[in-house]
Amino acid sequence: MSTPAPAGPGTPWDARYASQDYFYGTAPNDFLAAHAGMIDGPVLSLAEGEGRNAVFLARRGLQVRGVDSSAVGLAKAQRLAAAQGVVIDTVVADLADYRPEPGHYAAVVSVFAHLPSVVRAQLYPRVEQALRPGGLVLLEAYAEGQLVRDTGGPKDLDMLMSVDKLRTAFPSLEPLLLLEVERDVHEGCGHTGRAQVVQFIGRKPAGSTS
Repeated sequence: MSTPAPAGPGTPWDARYASQDYFYGTAPNDFLAAHAGMIDGPVLSLAEGEGRNAVFLARRGLQVRGVDSSAVGLAKAQRLAAAQGVVIDTVVADLADYRPEPGHYAAVVSVFAHLPSVVRAQLYPRVEQALRPGGLVLLEAYAEGQLVRDTGGPKDLDMLMSVDKLRTAFPSLEPLLLLEVERDVHEGCGHTGRAQVVQFIGRKPAGSTS
């Protein structure tokens, strides 16, 4: 299932995803793959792009919705899903305006979904509300230290993450894992080489009603 894109000139991401090649590859993010056993469905994947993470989760038998501003990227996500024999749901939406269903998701995945702080301030409380009690947020993002590297990520300090930013962003979640690490990231031609990243897994309290 896919929600059609609104009429308009498209986004810069449409141009990035226009090639037949997959800009970030077709294999899942390493951090997601390493912790996939913790994830139940339904899953919401933010800034899903060309579908590599959503398809990986769907192959594990999970119901997945991928949201992205790029209709071009999500069309490739649907093609990747069909090629691998799974079904994913995709929605074209600006994450600044996107409102996921409250209390619906067992997990929300955010892999290198770099957003301005003003957008994060609107989106992340909605993400917390979208989780079921006991649900998880799994997030990996480039850290502020990545700014000096040329191996991937935005060249904007505001859009890079830190441990402190994540603590502030998800105040109601119990951190199961929260750290900054240096690791090799090899995901297509978009992320290539040694990188500084922040990794986070947070759990909504089982008794939470908000």
